[in-house]
Amino acid sequence: MIPVYTGSHVRDAEIPLIRNAGDLRLMRRAAAALAHHAVLMLKERSGRIYGSRVVALVGPGNNGGDGLFALAALAKRGVATTAVLLGPHVRQEGLAELQRAGGRTAPVTALEELLAECDLLIDAGYGTGVRPGVELPYISRDIPVLACDMPSGVNSDTGGAPANVIPADKTVTFGALKTGLVVGSGHLVSGHIHVVDLGLGETLPEPEAWVVQGDDLELLLDRDQSWSAAGRHKYQRGVLGLLAGSTRYPGAAVLSARAAVAAGLGLLRTIVPENVAAALTTQVPEAVGLGSAELTSLLARNRRNEREGATRIGAWAIGPGLEDSPETRKHLEQVLGADNPCVIDAGALAMLSPGSHHQLRILTPHAGELNTLLAKAGIRVSSREIAADPLRWARWAAVAYDCVVLLKGSATICTAPDGYALIVHAATPDLATAGSGDVLTGILGTLLASAHFGTTSGNDDVVAQTHKLTDLAAAGALIHAHAGALAAHDGTVSAVDLLVELPRAARDLGL
Repeated sequence: MIPVYTGSHVRDAEIPLIRNAGDLRLMRRAAAALAHHAVLMLKERSGRIYGSRVVALVGPGNNGGDGLFALAALAKRGVATTAVLLGPHVRQEGLAELQRAGGRTAPVTALEELLAECDLLIDAGYGTGVRPGVELPYISRDIPVLACDMPSGVNSDTGGAPANVIPADKTVTFGALKTGLVVGSGHLVSGHIHVVDLGLGETLPEPEAWVVQGDDLELLLDRDQSWSAAGRHKYQRGVLGLLAGSTRYPGAAVLSARAAVAAGLGLLRTIVPENVAAALTTQVPEAVGLGSAELTSLLARNRRNEREGATRIGAWAIGPGLEDSPETRKHLEQVLGADNPCVIDAGALAMLSPGSHHQLRILTPHAGELNTLLAKAGIRVSSREIAADPLRWARWAAVAYDCVVLLKGSATICTAPDGYALIVHAATPDLATAGSGDVLTGILGTLLASAHFGTTSGNDDVVAQTHKLTDLAAAGALIHAHAGALAAHDGTVSAVDLLVELPRAARDLGL
């Protein structure tokens, strides 16, 4: 897992190093890395360095200084370099270095002409220090862009960005990976990210969050890979209860059920409308129906003991395709009153109330559903505000509903009520398709059903359980994202494509 810090935390961590060694030392180290990646991009684009033309947007602060020193290093290698000064003030040490190396400067008014013959643009405008309302020049997407620390316009703490942000093909960031590069709009405009170590380790605080990748799955699941795993029977592999579907949305329940089975579930019990039950019989023959009377009896037995067997459901997945009705409300109340961990999605989110409870829960809203959840909790926030700072508002919802929140998006945020947060990046934008969330619910349900949380005896145990629940949420998002990447090899992705690739995705990641 990769630790993530806000830009403010990184700036504060740099202060002791600047006090001891001076900011020019850090600036030269950052500039050397920036110049190195500029060379790599030039080689990739044209196969040559000497004679290439590089233009840099140079701002007034240290970010602009990094850009000037990087241009000087490139000029010494035969690159024609021009610094476009975004204002009257720049780092004079860097400017002098550029001029000694044979580079030149130009005003913003000359930018359009310079870009017409440019092989690479270095965005060293504002980095973490951009101010609201700053006028950023338009850069054609035909020109490759290398961002210095942050793409100009991106908030390094939140990932928020204005419409005139300068998207980068690659970002070289310094000191640590910054929150603004991995969530919100910042994630979408940062391109490939390379982190340059400046030696801040001892001065950095606790991470703001963690980015998880495919090889982290084993750590997230915290599984015992002993010889006894081969002897597990179906009840030990997890029994999941699924409350889903409606006359209007029968397919959602089918997708969640198929996903749960494809992810390796031991046994699936379903509470679905009659027309959905018929579809499950043909498309998911492994599913076993669960009637209202049996549900009441089963939950009563679960409250009395925790013995393994067909009568025990290890976890619940509720919501895909659900519509509000008295019968649905009754079943929902029963499931939410149980001791089993639960993943709550789609229609069930609309019927959920904020407040504390005893059940371990994962809520899986998209941004619009998060807005509604927050409003029900008395938190008035616009969709634009959520997009500008998604990590903050996901954390608010986790506190308001006393649960883990998995906020869906190209950067999926999984956060516990105490702020512990994991971030998973989708490998393809095609995951934003109808039914994709239903598949994710089935995957999460399988992971919850096969997990062991034990009992709680204090606040420390509760925190440990919610952290484990957050880990499982991120694990499900990883598997889902990898299935999407596999499906995208053959073109656009549908929910059925995800189901086809799900077993392979789970196997690839070691599930």
